[in-house]
Amino acid sequence: MDPAGPERLESFATTTHIDEFDDREHLLANADQFDAVITRIERLDAEFIDRASNLKHISKHGVGYDNIDVDAASDNDVVVTNTPGVNSRAVAEHAITLMLAVRRRLLDADRRLRNGEWEGHGTTDELRGDTIGLFGCGDIARIVADLATGLGMTCLTYDPYVDEETLPDSISAVDSLESLLDRADVLSIHTPLTPETRHAISHDELEYLSPSGILINTARAEVVDRDALAAALESDTIAGAGLDVFEAEPPTPEGPLFEHENVILTPHIGAQTTESLRDMSVESATNVKSVFEGELPATTINDVSL
Repeated sequence: MDPAGPERLESFATTTHIDEFDDREHLLANADQFDAVITRIERLDAEFIDRASNLKHISKHGVGYDNIDVDAASDNDVVVTNTPGVNSRAVAEHAITLMLAVRRRLLDADRRLRNGEWEGHGTTDELRGDTIGLFGCGDIARIVADLATGLGMTCLTYDPYVDEETLPDSISAVDSLESLLDRADVLSIHTPLTPETRHAISHDELEYLSPSGILINTARAEVVDRDALAAALESDTIAGAGLDVFEAEPPTPEGPLFEHENVILTPHIGAQTTESLRDMSVESATNVKSVFEGELPATTINDVSL
């Protein structure tokens, strides 16, 4: 965590870091010492929350909060907040980076050159004139659309929770996921993980993409059925994928996606820019300070009163 956030807490709080605990059991045994917790990926489930008898606030260092049991927090009158928007640019740039790297087969080109091969890479297609399909259209997707438009791409989205009239001119809405997939050359995932979106992209959905299609996921791994994606890559149903998120993190190298050379994998680093980490640190700490002072931050997720 960038030190800018903890520095804002020094005037009223003592801070500790998860590395100071030997394992989860050690953390659970000391859960009752926390008045507030700032978390990025650490799982804060009902067991932890129930043991944290003095806990008043969970501040998510980031946007997605599927690692937090919000219902358990609400049952224990614990405020849950997040930091929407602060990492949007970083994640959007990473999505575009993965898209370009997969399309231009940069992993293969790098490997060939390191092995002494100068010729033989072949040609690749430009993105200009292609269509990017955005599954979900929040802050990150809209920045992806801005960047993709600059590359000469057409931008479509499917998001049943977004009013079409609020979309920028660069993004057109479609009325079904199938329509999005059928028209997209690149599918970029930007929807949150919910029961509705879990494995929303599976065998049938991937069949809608063309053999030159690319899937990019910088959102939540479980939105895409991993085994279905592996099968689609194996059968050349799609051309490649760029993934920054995994169901188990870190993933095991024996996983089915590691064997495919047309897949680029990164270790959940989409939001890890200097600017984004500093801003998330400051925002998550600011939320802690607000709750300490008796205020509900605007980014409060659950219905809890102070």
